[in-house]
Amino acid sequence: MAGEIYSFRLGLNSCYLIGGNDIVMVDGGMPNKLGKFKRVLSKLNISPDRIKLIILTHSHFDHSGSAREISGFTGAKIAIHESERTFIEAGGIIIPKGVNMWGKITKAPLFGIFRRVNFPMFTPDILISSESYPLDEYGIKGSIIHTPGHTGGSLSVVLDTGEAFVGCMAHNGLPFRFRPGLPIYALDIDTLIRSWRKLIDMNLTMIFPGHGKPFNVDIIKRAIRKYSARA
Repeated sequence: MAGEIYSFRLGLNSCYLIGGNDIVMVDGGMPNKLGKFKRVLSKLNISPDRIKLIILTHSHFDHSGSAREISGFTGAKIAIHESERTFIEAGGIIIPKGVNMWGKITKAPLFGIFRRVNFPMFTPDILISSESYPLDEYGIKGSIIHTPGHTGGSLSVVLDTGEAFVGCMAHNGLPFRFRPGLPIYALDIDTLIRSWRKLIDMNLTMIFPGHGKPFNVDIIKRAIRKYSARA
C-alpha cells in the first residue's frame, strides 16, 4: 500500500488511510465502529500494527468516536489540535453556526443529537500547536496544517502531491450537501475561507472531505470566488 490512499466510511465519517513506510489514518469515525474498521483492514490485507498515527481533524464525535478503540487495537498514537483537547478529554461539543439556509435549518436538530451522544473520552498522545506539523517520520511527504474555521482547532493533512484531507472544511453528500462544496456549518466562515486560501496556495489538486467522496479543488476555488463576490 506504500504511497496509496484508501478511503472508507465509519458511519457518516469518510476516513482515510495514507500509506508511506508506515500508515497514517485521518479521522476516527463514529462511535462503535471498531468492527467495521477491522473488516476494512482485513479486506486490504493490512496488519494493524502498520498504522502508527490517527489524525483527528476536529473533536466532533462523528470524526473521533472510535479513535480510542482503533488506537487500542493498532497501537497508533492519536493527534489533535491543542485547542480541541478539552472536548476529547472531558466531553462537550463545539457548536458551529449554520452558514447557508440548509445549515441554519438543520443546525438545531443535528447538534441536539450530537449533545446526546456519549462516546469514550480519552487523552490524545500528540497535541498540535504549530501551524504545520511534518509527517516525515511516518515516511509520508506531507504535513498536518492548522485550518481553523469549522472549529477553532480544525486540522487538515496536505500531501506534497496535492491531495488534501480536510475534515469539515468541505462537505460532499447528504445530509449536508447535494453536491461538493464549502461546509454548511462553520464557527467562523471568514476564518474558514482564509484557511482555504492558505491551502490552495499549496498547489492542491484533489480534496478528500470528512463527509462524502473526493472531488477536484476547482470546485472549492469557484465556491470561494462566489463567496468573495457576495462579501
